[in-house]
Amino acid sequence: MSEFIKRLQERRANVWEQAKALLDAAEGEKRDLSAEEEQTYQALNADLDKIDARVKDMADSEQRAKDAEASFASLLAKPQTDVRKGDDGNSELRQFLRGERRNYDIRPEGKVNYRDLVKGTATAGGNTVPTTFYNQLLAHLIEVSGIMMAGPTVLNTATGESIEVPVTTAHSSAAITAEGATISESDPAFAKRTLGAYKYGVLVQISTELLTDTGVDLEGYLSMQAGRALGNAFGAHAITGTGSSQPTGVVTSASTGVTGGTAVVGAFTADNLIDLYFSVIGPYRNSPSCGWLMRDATMAAVRKLKDSQGQYLWQPSVQLGVPDLLLSKPVYTDPTVAAVALSAKSVVFGDFSSYFVRLAGGIRFERSDEFAFNSDLTTFRAILRADGLTVDQTGAIKVFAGGAS
Repeated sequence: MSEFIKRLQERRANVWEQAKALLDAAEGEKRDLSAEEEQTYQALNADLDKIDARVKDMADSEQRAKDAEASFASLLAKPQTDVRKGDDGNSELRQFLRGERRNYDIRPEGKVNYRDLVKGTATAGGNTVPTTFYNQLLAHLIEVSGIMMAGPTVLNTATGESIEVPVTTAHSSAAITAEGATISESDPAFAKRTLGAYKYGVLVQISTELLTDTGVDLEGYLSMQAGRALGNAFGAHAITGTGSSQPTGVVTSASTGVTGGTAVVGAFTADNLIDLYFSVIGPYRNSPSCGWLMRDATMAAVRKLKDSQGQYLWQPSVQLGVPDLLLSKPVYTDPTVAAVALSAKSVVFGDFSSYFVRLAGGIRFERSDEFAFNSDLTTFRAILRADGLTVDQTGAIKVFAGGAS
């Protein structure tokens, strides 16, 4: 696996160098990319995104493979049952049909006579030829929430009662005072933010037959995809939630740091992003949790941008699991952040530790064999109780908003 990861890293660096070469050639000739060059650039950009997605998925895939191997190892370790001498393997079936037994288990280790005649004809022997089943479930990929990777402050509580977080909204200010004059009063201002616990849930029902007979780790897959569903549901609200009967999103409570120009359909320039960077004051910029948040598609535009010295703003990471950098700050992606458009808040920058995520009671993944007893269905449910809010709303996080026309 390590060799494969190394090849991915080398491929990623090579693709980025090819993309830079296209952009540099066009800039050197003081022209835009030609139609053919733009098509090539977009293909390279898509390749970068695919490599990133592959790397992100590798850790999960490796863990799922280990779990599957452990499950199959335990199944293969089951002892074989010997058929008793004089027993043709059908005595239990006869007892069941006579009403002497209340149940009957079909045992694959029992005696079976195969009379293969012609494999190509089902009734002449083809029905006796088993079908090999690939015992690993291939799951399609989806975009997942990235807000939790950006470094919010996470509060884990056992219960879900409201939490009130006291914050300051203004500090005292001093001034020169003349001798013998009255010192002006300047009091700090305070506020409080309240975090609740909204319930997110997903329920899946599986027939007992499928659960018993499946050849893959179905329960492992269900727990994984249920957790992903909860993460996406909460993640969407953590970005753009209104705060009314749902969490308040980081974009919702952020102030606008820069507004884009007109006649560019909401697009940003290198100067816009530099201005957004410096619209957040130094103490927040210097925080270890300070970074950028945008959707994947926005990265295509960011990767083209250069500063006044001709240096690319975007710096690709050369280490597995380490995010790319934009103006020396990490870049995180989340599909819920708005796309570049008129008046859209498409880029978020700031100290994400000022966004508080409250998790009450952890994530529950539970199974019930009784809930749908009359239908012989096994029910799985996953539940998350969470809330989110930017507690420091004095300018810790700001956004770029596209021009209005």
